[in-house]
Amino acid sequence: MQAKVITSEPKEISLSITETDIGILYIIQHELLKEPNIDFAGVIIKHPLTNECWMRINSSVKPLAAIKKSTDSAIQIAEDFKKLFHSKIKVN
Repeated sequence: MQAKVITSEPKEISLSITETDIGILYIIQHELLKEPNIDFAGVIIKHPLTNECWMRINSSVKPLAAIKKSTDSAIQIAEDFKKLFHSKIKVN
């Protein structure tokens, strides 16, 4: 995953993200929207042929700190799901 800041202001940030799946970004978006200080978090596919996604976050706190916190939370959720999946599925 490669991320590049398109625009950055004290309460808003726009990112261009390549080499990723939009599903991962939807999980991060979901975690962002759980936070009470996030006003908006959106993800779009810029164009299907370019494999580029854009994410914009409006926040009453520093948006990069909110992204880091939400990303860490999404990673933990994925790890928990992986453990649950492996504990329920038995492969011979």
